[in-house]
Amino acid sequence: MRILKQVLKAVLPLLLVVAVLYGFSTAVDDLSAGQADEQLRQVEEAVRRACVACYASEGVYPPDLQYLRDRYGLQLDESQYVIHYMAIAQNLMPDITVLPVV
Repeated sequence: MRILKQVLKAVLPLLLVVAVLYGFSTAVDDLSAGQADEQLRQVEEAVRRACVACYASEGVYPPDLQYLRDRYGLQLDESQYVIHYMAIAQNLMPDITVLPVV
């Protein structure tokens, strides 16, 4: 019984430190994942805003991303994101999907 108490006394603080470090690591991972999701959302929102600006000023949605880059100053980091842009019709909002490069 005495040996068991000594072992618990020695091991319990170590287990507590490991548990705290694990919790901290998990929290940091969750924060990083949340930031990545937010960046994807912001890129998609920037493309949508540029599309709406084009539609408001020209009366048609842009045919492709290059049109938005050339005329509306849209800047995209294609080394980090894959942007799928499919114009359906001049009067319908294009299908826009942003995915991270893996």
